Amino acid sequence: MTEPTSARELTSGRVAELTGRVFATSGETLDAVSPLTGKPLGQVPVSTTGDVAEAFSRARAAQAEWAQVPVAERADLLLRVHDLVLDRQRDLLDLVQWESGKARKHAFEELADVANTARYYARVAPQHLLPTRRAGMFPFLTRATELRHPKGVVGVIAPWNYPFTLAISDALPALVAGNAVVTKPASLTALCALAAAELVADAGLPPDLWQVVVGAGSSIGNALIDHSDFVCFTGSTQTGRSVAARCGERLIGATMELGGKNAMLVLDDADLDVAAEGAVRGCFSNAGQLCISIERLYVAAAVYDRFVERLVARVEAMRVGPGLDFGPDMGSLISADQLCTVTAHVEDARDKGARVLTGGVARPDLGPYFFAPTVLAEVTPDMTCFAEETFGPVVSVYPVADEDEAVARANDTAFGLNAAVYGRDVRRAGAVGERLHVGTVNVNEAYAAAWGSVDAPMGGVGDSGMGRRHGAEGLLKYTEAQTIAVQRVPMTPPAATSYDAFARGLTLALRAMRKGGHK
Repeated sequence: MTEPTSARELTSGRVAELTGRVFATSGETLDAVSPLTGKPLGQVPVSTTGDVAEAFSRARAAQAEWAQVPVAERADLLLRVHDLVLDRQRDLLDLVQWESGKARKHAFEELADVANTARYYARVAPQHLLPTRRAGMFPFLTRATELRHPKGVVGVIAPWNYPFTLAISDALPALVAGNAVVTKPASLTALCALAAAELVADAGLPPDLWQVVVGAGSSIGNALIDHSDFVCFTGSTQTGRSVAARCGERLIGATMELGGKNAMLVLDDADLDVAAEGAVRGCFSNAGQLCISIERLYVAAAVYDRFVERLVARVEAMRVGPGLDFGPDMGSLISADQLCTVTAHVEDARDKGARVLTGGVARPDLGPYFFAPTVLAEVTPDMTCFAEETFGPVVSVYPVADEDEAVARANDTAFGLNAAVYGRDVRRAGAVGERLHVGTVNVNEAYAAAWGSVDAPMGGVGDSGMGRRHGAEGLLKYTEAQTIAVQRVPMTPPAATSYDAFARGLTLALRAMRKGGHK
């Protein structure tokens, strides 16, 4: 097995600093294990349902005072977070790699995303959160103002695949909106979430506003939902349904970013070298463990053979390994369970007649959970990987007669998260993208363009979830809207005026407003 190069071990003291931030009194712990080596990194305390209740109690008490802090001051906190992420990137990159097993370039995407998100919400929060004048019922006679109040305490349930950014980037808009946050990270990657909480505290967040609890969803997940005023969940579709159902019972809001079986369409006029490069990143970033990664490639028959040739060559040239530097193009899967899933999908496809164009095998010589980047052809509907999300470094490639067939096949799924369209005629490619039933479409890019455009909403449809992160929606979802309307004259007929005459007068007024172009 290959040991990580330029290895910088996590010291027991550093792990203790991080785990000291867990709100836990049970005395129980779980092992933090590195996928790069299969060796323990340290012990993480486990929270009880009582701990969850107490964490929310403390967060709620702190939130009452935080909500009174001017929005501009809360926004300044996010700018300090932006700077600290960039200043501390070497140590943070090491931690993300040790705990998640991903390549360093994909760990850097996490840090860049946090900085990008922090800067964005620091800049736009005041315009969205300060009182806003709205058109009143009658010009000059009615004054309406929209206020935005924080929800209270937001529960964030974060996954293991992007353990740093998905622990903090959903928390930042919640905090700048005046809320407190209680986060339950995935047990596999709790250290990254704790590092995020440490960083925000160092940026000046008052104590108790951000709590971290650790434990299995089956043990403390319901407790977190039951104490939350809003829930932000990222994870599997199956778990998301359960979370959404419980939120619905409590009549609290929730957003869900769930699974995907994302498609990339290569049109007959595409630059095939550009498309092949994009496919490699789109399919194999974070070893395919990315909700918006590409698992299906639909390629115009006229260019299919030339595209596949380029794609396979690029995949076979990929550098796969555990290095703590920017050398490897792909790192490890997260766990033995994930390796088992990926292996089962590939073996099922192979046994039923699919062709493995490259890859298709585990790589224990590199580490316990490495799997070679894999391209499959002749995948049929009876194969597991045809419709189910693999969430690993496996992609299936299909020839299609034209863009109509490509669109139809791309839309033939219950999922609807992300898609990509490649073509030299950008207007045509964009028009094809508009026909896809997904939340985000990238033209001549696989996923980064839509994800990184944080001023635009991001999320899924169908089994890929509900609600949005990013943009105004990613901030305002953490608030309650309140309208204050001041009426300068009574809304009743003047003395000695019949209601019939009053109604005729209102009718004239409404017609005049329609003619005058009023809202």
